[in-house]
Amino acid sequence: MTPALLVLAAGMGSRYGGLKQLDPMGPHGETVMDYAIFDALRAGFGRVVFVIRRDFEAPFKEQVLSRYEGRIDVSYCFQDMEALPGGFTRPADRTKPWGTTHAILAARDAIVEPFAAINADDFYGQHSYDVLHAFLSAPERQTEPHTYAMVGFRLRSTLSPHGSVARGVCVTDAQGHLQSIRELTKILPVGDHVENQDGTEPPERLTGEEPVSMNMWGFTPALFPQLETAFVQFLEREGRQLTSECYIPLTVDGLITRGECVVEVLPTSSHWFGVTYREDKPGVAKAMAELAASGAYPAPLFG
Repeated sequence: MTPALLVLAAGMGSRYGGLKQLDPMGPHGETVMDYAIFDALRAGFGRVVFVIRRDFEAPFKEQVLSRYEGRIDVSYCFQDMEALPGGFTRPADRTKPWGTTHAILAARDAIVEPFAAINADDFYGQHSYDVLHAFLSAPERQTEPHTYAMVGFRLRSTLSPHGSVARGVCVTDAQGHLQSIRELTKILPVGDHVENQDGTEPPERLTGEEPVSMNMWGFTPALFPQLETAFVQFLEREGRQLTSECYIPLTVDGLITRGECVVEVLPTSSHWFGVTYREDKPGVAKAMAELAASGAYPAPLFG
């Protein structure tokens, strides 16, 4: 089956201060999400499913769906805070979404084929989509449904000069299989190295060469029952908290630990960039202009 692309677009971007998914970044007003769709089309993905918030539906139809009409099959589903497994309810004062595990789970009725899952506000680059499409299109996905993939990026190249970032730092074995992944929440460049300054003393020192997850995953529909189980366990532990989130890197780490899946880490020659803070925007806009000037992308992107 032709792989699908699942775009996680329900987040507000609290540190950024607005709906950065719709913020123009390219030389002709393109969004980062436009480049994701363009790259996915070139790689051979057959359709796109967006996960959005219900209150985002009207601007999404007007500003996003209209861009892709006639280019690729597009649909969407909702990450609804009230959509919880039986026996669980949202705490009355909770306003924060449940995280990326819940966001992917929201698409369980919309996807029946192998699929890539990405953030809407990250630029992953053409080669990343090519290697992930090749993985998802392989005949082995039919016989090995619990073998997944993650596109790995170098930690140092994913940092922001304007503040700390959260990253899933990975350990792999000699065969390139993911062994573990830790969500570090306050990573900063410090001189010739990188530190995680999340409150531990002394801060954890990193080289900057570690592979990290930027939430570019390759899955099969076999994942959805596993996510349901993991999300129930999360709600049992942390469901009454007001800000806890169920992150997909930590969920995948748990599946690996229990021997419930194998994850191949796919190296990429593409450079990642994104907008964590509003101050990151000029750098992203400059990078996109340079890509267009080099001929890597047409300008305007969709003619």
